[in-house]
Amino acid sequence: MKIKRVLAIVLSTVMITSLCGCGGDSGTKKTEVSSGQESQESGDNASQKELTEVTMVLDWTPNTNHTGLYVAQEKGYFEEAGLKVSIIQPPDDGATDLVASGGAEFGIDFQDTLAAAFSSDEPLPVTAVAAVLQHNTSGLVSLKEKGIDSPAKLEGHTYATWDSPIEQAVMKNVVEKDGGNFEKVDLISTYVEDIVAALHADIDSVWIYYGWDGIKCELEGLDVNYLPFADMNPVFDYYSPVIIANNTFLEENPETAKAFLSAVKKGYEYAAQNSEEAAQILLKAAPELDEELVEASQKYLSEQYLAEEPEWGKIDGERWNGFYSWLNENKLVENELEENVGFTNDYLE
Repeated sequence: MKIKRVLAIVLSTVMITSLCGCGGDSGTKKTEVSSGQESQESGDNASQKELTEVTMVLDWTPNTNHTGLYVAQEKGYFEEAGLKVSIIQPPDDGATDLVASGGAEFGIDFQDTLAAAFSSDEPLPVTAVAAVLQHNTSGLVSLKEKGIDSPAKLEGHTYATWDSPIEQAVMKNVVEKDGGNFEKVDLISTYVEDIVAALHADIDSVWIYYGWDGIKCELEGLDVNYLPFADMNPVFDYYSPVIIANNTFLEENPETAKAFLSAVKKGYEYAAQNSEEAAQILLKAAPELDEELVEASQKYLSEQYLAEEPEWGKIDGERWNGFYSWLNENKLVENELEENVGFTNDYLE
């Protein structure tokens, strides 16, 4: 549900500056004319600068999880790093499959959903290379009038599930750790697109990401209870979302990968310090978004990009491994996940 692939436009390209064209294959280069620079050889010609083409595929339509990418594009950080970056929306089968196949060098996914990619008999050739947010900001939301102010009180209430084994195991853990009986929770298999409408209908509780749907509830004036998963069980403070990269690309183009992440880091650190300006950059890239929601969401997430960390992007191995160890212990993966599988900090500055 949270990846929201259902309505994704197949390989439609989202660009936000005067740079144009679709993303190329890894390592390809194209000659670009740099504006504002006179050629040393002729005053009539602009200087030539080679830009390496890189494609970045989102997990869903543009939102505040992605702001740092658009800041890096708008502010010219990618071009300064020698890159021409295409930011595209995912195909129906999602960002990770596209990155794994080489159709994009980088993409966005989540640690919990990546578990299946890493534990299958034929693991997908992708690696998480940076954390977009430092903490899991997802949790359970319900109208306060329902009285669900602790997980155990979900008994006798409806919960919208997307029928993922990991999702339901997380729910069972928090409910029963709080003394409740998960079998008494009424699971409703449904896709919740409009959180406000769902809570006013027949859904009592929904798993949301506070930075978007939680802020939307605030703006709609809903009086809600919100239970963050990271507070209910520290093992659920996993990384969500993360930037992933194609393994072959990383092996063959390490300097390009470092240059890309350096520019992205500058974008997110700018957004962390300049919430209002960053929101306007995102709105420029995606004018169809609700301005009030983007501004409020950006204010919230700008404090989450780094949280207590001095620099953006680093993945803590203990937290990463802790969640995957929990999946192993509860037999929620096809094959046991090895320690430190699926992530690296080697391409961050």
